[in-house]
Amino acid sequence: MTNHRNPPGRTFTPDCADAWPAELDRSASPPRDAGRRRLLKGLLGAGVGAAASPWMAPLAALAQTAPPAGDYKALVCVFLFGGNDANNMLLPGDDTRWAQYRTARSNLALQRDRLLPLNPPGTALAAAGAPYAVHQALPGVQKLYNAGRAALLANVGPLITPVTKAQVQAGNVPLPRSLFSHADQQSAWQTGVGDSASLRARSGWGARLTERLISAGTANRAYAALSLSGSNLWQIGDGGLTPYKLSSAGKFGFDFYDPAGGDPLSAAIAATLAESRSHLFEQAWLDVLGRSIEAQRVLAAELAGPSTLTTPFPNTGLARQLAMTARLIGARSALGLKRQVFFTSLGGFDTHGEQLGRQQPLLSELDGAVSAFAAAIDELGLGSQVTLFTASDFGRTLQSNGDGSDHGWGSHQLVMGGAVRGGQVLGQLPELVVGGKDDTGSGRWIPTTSVTQLGASLGRWMGASPAQLAEVYPELGNFGDLALMTA
Repeated sequence: MTNHRNPPGRTFTPDCADAWPAELDRSASPPRDAGRRRLLKGLLGAGVGAAASPWMAPLAALAQTAPPAGDYKALVCVFLFGGNDANNMLLPGDDTRWAQYRTARSNLALQRDRLLPLNPPGTALAAAGAPYAVHQALPGVQKLYNAGRAALLANVGPLITPVTKAQVQAGNVPLPRSLFSHADQQSAWQTGVGDSASLRARSGWGARLTERLISAGTANRAYAALSLSGSNLWQIGDGGLTPYKLSSAGKFGFDFYDPAGGDPLSAAIAATLAESRSHLFEQAWLDVLGRSIEAQRVLAAELAGPSTLTTPFPNTGLARQLAMTARLIGARSALGLKRQVFFTSLGGFDTHGEQLGRQQPLLSELDGAVSAFAAAIDELGLGSQVTLFTASDFGRTLQSNGDGSDHGWGSHQLVMGGAVRGGQVLGQLPELVVGGKDDTGSGRWIPTTSVTQLGASLGRWMGASPAQLAEVYPELGNFGDLALMTA
């Protein structure tokens, strides 16, 4: 099986930072016409303009347009590639359901005395009396939950319409395409559309939402969707918006460029961009590329100085992504945007084997990164204006395959932020019985909450109107409201 540690949409330095055309020698100044032709051809071939967007505009004097702190909101997606086995992330605390869990999980069951109890805020329940617990690698999540800053959403997954086990077995209800397939279910989660034939299935709900909250003429609209983990479907809109990609180190593809032409390559680029072209496509491409380079230069300048954040982050891949996300949120005054969406990821969750040993460090990495991010956002004074949520391909079977678990359907997810109705397990925990009412086989849970409901609740918090929500989530009318956010 594929490990999915580096899934499609892997982290990389974007915009061709390491894909410069081999025929271009940075140390020599090429003949004027031939060099420029090679430059233009090389840039097109390498896809330098891929992160550029028609909505980009020069970033002059942007600090004057910064939105008030109270009018800013951001969503942060942490995608757990491979299919996280959330049966060992959120666990029952009562004796009856624990016995069911222990029987069904066999050699994958965790030790009960090592689990971390989830005590709702304002209670003093003993560990043995807590209704739920989390994996021992999640002390930060436990702390956020017990403080009312995080919630866990039980048994959520892609659906077209609510379904029962009897309907699934009878085959008389529409289901998402290719259930249990990594690629298809990653797409279903990121598009928020269960019906793959829908036009909306070609775009992601994060970008569709953003496009409707930020009008097309807004300066720097392309910076509303920032990815710290490369390409992803969640940030591709149905109106042309695409993710602006940068590395977790804040690097851009044109970091070397000096607009003053201080070196031969920069001089060649500056001269090429200054030319007028009679061909409309060539001129439009040069205009977009020029605006992209200028936009990148200004944003890079915002990140070039030492960070004002003092919150320490662990030295892990996800933590570096979330640390840069916090810095970008801190630099929002340079962009003047009121709404942003960020994409980060952690891979390696395809645990068909060695699950107990492999999941522990992955959840520990998630816990450390999310905990530090929560502290950083509080340091920025935006605790109630930034919401982080996890997503994953699918859940995994409750039943062991001998050394791990196989592809499932419904799963449990974390939602964190000051505006979340924290200290709760929302949704419905499945009956932890193989062959039970929620099981399609081997403990593959039929979701009782849809991705659409999760997305719509977050979209409503972001400020989307009912009409906008209906456009973003075409299947929303099939589901009820999810009381996830406080406002």
